Amino acid sequence: MTYEAGTYDVIVIGAGHAGVEAAYASAKRGANTLMLSLNLDMIAFMPCNPSVGGPAKGVVVREIDALGGLMGRVIDKTHIQMRMLNTGKGPAVRALRAQADKPLYVQEMKRLLENETNLTMRQGMVNELLIENGECKGVITETKAVYRAKAVVITTGTFMRGRVIIGDLSYESGPNNQRASVKLSEHLEQLGFELVRFKTGTPPRVNSHTIDYSKTEIQPGDEEPRAFSYETTEFITDQIPCWLTYTNEFTHKIIDENLGLSAMYSGMIKGTGPRYCPSIEDKVVRFNDKPRHQIFLEPEGRNTEEVYVQGLSTSLPEFVQHDMVRSIAGLENAEIMRAGYAIEYDAVVPTQLWPTLETKKIPGLFTAGQINGTSGYEEAAGQGIMAGINAASKALDKESVILDRSQAYIGVLIDDLVTKGTNEPYRLLTSRAEYRLLLRHDNADLRLTDIGYDIGLISEERYERFQEKKRLIEEEKKRLQKETVKPDDHVLSIMEEAGAARLKEPTKAYELLRRPEIKYDMIERITAPEKDLPMDVKEQVEIQVKYQGYIEKSNQQVDRMKKMEDKKIPEDIDYDAIGGIATEAREKLKKVRPLSVGQASRISGVNPADVSILLVYIEQGNIAKVSNE
Repeated sequence: MTYEAGTYDVIVIGAGHAGVEAAYASAKRGANTLMLSLNLDMIAFMPCNPSVGGPAKGVVVREIDALGGLMGRVIDKTHIQMRMLNTGKGPAVRALRAQADKPLYVQEMKRLLENETNLTMRQGMVNELLIENGECKGVITETKAVYRAKAVVITTGTFMRGRVIIGDLSYESGPNNQRASVKLSEHLEQLGFELVRFKTGTPPRVNSHTIDYSKTEIQPGDEEPRAFSYETTEFITDQIPCWLTYTNEFTHKIIDENLGLSAMYSGMIKGTGPRYCPSIEDKVVRFNDKPRHQIFLEPEGRNTEEVYVQGLSTSLPEFVQHDMVRSIAGLENAEIMRAGYAIEYDAVVPTQLWPTLETKKIPGLFTAGQINGTSGYEEAAGQGIMAGINAASKALDKESVILDRSQAYIGVLIDDLVTKGTNEPYRLLTSRAEYRLLLRHDNADLRLTDIGYDIGLISEERYERFQEKKRLIEEEKKRLQKETVKPDDHVLSIMEEAGAARLKEPTKAYELLRRPEIKYDMIERITAPEKDLPMDVKEQVEIQVKYQGYIEKSNQQVDRMKKMEDKKIPEDIDYDAIGGIATEAREKLKKVRPLSVGQASRISGVNPADVSILLVYIEQGNIAKVSNE
């Protein structure tokens, strides 16, 4: 018999990286929020590699922080190492990456959530949704507790009908030997949702005491203090290095001889795996011309001896894993503490979602994270914060928030999912963003802090600091436009030092900074400003001045695309009534039901001719609508 356990504005199912951001954002937005987790000791747990950030992903973490989320603040407090990647390249591809202290990350995230006023945390397994008049109105747990709400967010990650596979062994399980969520998956199918089967995997963990680090290459963190969060003022300086080693021909021979025992090649695994994070078996087969593959040894924390063997993800039997690991330089005597495994799970086909991450089929129901077919903690967290914001918006009758592709990598991620879908675990890449010059690591706050403040996730104090930063940037750019630099001996010596062409006539400092060889610190030495500016202000001034032309071109492209985005398509338009559209395009348009002509143009199978016909049809104003009868 069920019993009434409580009423909330928003319920979040799951407490992984999507769940914690969704619950926190919902609570900060002002919604009375309940977060239900299978295990409250595993909040924001990292079942795979203990790291946050990297190309594109690191920008997402900055965007989450700019909106007022948690991931950046927590990793800044709990990392063991931090590095800026791609420093030799342009600002559009630079990315921060941190190695996490896995247990400490969980503890800090849990502490922040427990202290959030509008958030209640409960341990429990959700078996089904409460559907009334076609809308989601709550959840029912396996203990028969009925929790009611105006909106529900499912963030179950890889737990839905999770199945762990090691060689010929398979058993029902979520990651890290947690319970799988079976009945909720079956319930979603009964409600008519289309599910797909995906697969991911993880490598063995070995005991640090059994590694010979003298045979590996040290990978230290940056000496310069780094942070993801714009709120971080104290930096961790005692960093722990990672280590690099390689597979070899003997490793590959062991894998080749045992391929028939790998779940990937024996037929035991049915789900589709991630293209950009293949297993070691897959790498050896697909890239058989490569004599070796990189293996990174990543400590899992300061107070544990477990080391994550990055690059050795596998579903080979445990006895083969021992031989494989010990064939690698530095790991000859390594003791495996946890075997690697593959895990299959159910995911929702994401084209069943609106850009708010609310399901089209059932109003009031949202999904976020790996349940939507993505891979990675950062992609999950980015979806989580947006789902939490929009679930709270629905519950509190406030305006939804949708980030477009020119505003954030999070916007690219969600638009890709709901518009194009994915037939494999989706990973965010810089190449997926057509406006990546605008979506940089350094300017996430300038892009998104206003939004975070408007919806109540950014404090007044932080917003004032942000406004001051913007003011200083603009003042310094104006100063450089007014200041004239004369080619005297002091200036010429600095330019010669930079390898820059000789200055022949007086030039504005602004124009001088646009030269590739000239850095802002040189301009400081030349012009001697009255006050020393913060480093982040100097960085913005240099980037905005140096890349002004490219940024303006990108903004012109955004403006052109915005005209297409502004042409809205009525939700109840009847695509069957539009003559001339190709059959494939008609089917895709009916399935995705795009909100704008811009979104329609990005649907796979909808070509420019179809878009032109749709545009003309809408502009005629005689819109045929689907009958509700």
